[in-house]
Amino acid sequence: MNPQALQAYRNFLKDYIRQTIDFRNTHQSQGVPPPPLQNPCPQGAQRIALPRGEGWPSVRQTDLVEAINGRRSHRRFQQRKISLEELSFLLWATQGIVDLLDSGTAFRTVPSAGCRHALESYLCAVHVDGLAEGVYRYLPLEHELCCVRRTDHLKRELVEGTLGQAFVGTAPVTFVWAAVPYRMEWRYDLAAHKVIAMDVGHVCQNLYLACSAIGAGTCAVAAYHQELMDQLVGVDGKDEFVLYLAPVGKIERE
Repeated sequence: MNPQALQAYRNFLKDYIRQTIDFRNTHQSQGVPPPPLQNPCPQGAQRIALPRGEGWPSVRQTDLVEAINGRRSHRRFQQRKISLEELSFLLWATQGIVDLLDSGTAFRTVPSAGCRHALESYLCAVHVDGLAEGVYRYLPLEHELCCVRRTDHLKRELVEGTLGQAFVGTAPVTFVWAAVPYRMEWRYDLAAHKVIAMDVGHVCQNLYLACSAIGAGTCAVAAYHQELMDQLVGVDGKDEFVLYLAPVGKIERE
């Protein structure tokens, strides 16, 4: 290992960057309006309304201590579909809006540095009841899905995009989180990138815990081919790029 390079990357985990920033020059301090809470759904794209809470009939009551103690990474899934209601619950649990403060700020079910929430949630849906096979994006403001594209080769694309991890292709649905860095840079400048990495960890942990309420399991995946995964979900790889993913499927209860 290169000692100088190693120390440089270690410093990324420390708070040195913040000490070099003049926060009077951030776009927020300069009065630039905040970026939107979510990317727009392209005109003409199919939108799918998701079932709202109202008790979540298919979601079982789960003891929090039990869910934390039973948290495991699962790579073997049953050949059972995820229902649209179950998917709706998982999306709400990971990026749902609890309170809309204004056009640029909202409280969600997960914490985020400065309430900036710099992530977009994409779904690679293979076996979801009521959804054609394809890639979708979650619209938290409306609690809807926006169809990105349909494909009959999603399993193969997922395995190729995750460097041959075959188990990813067996999941009924895979959550893919992409970062939109400017949402965080608007407030934190160069210090944004450390906290974006923290934020995506909060989101994935909520997915782990929420899965226990629907008899499902997941496994966080951080090893992937950047360009292939960016292409798979349709992001430009510059102003928005894939950061993390997690396949979800039903598991045998222990």
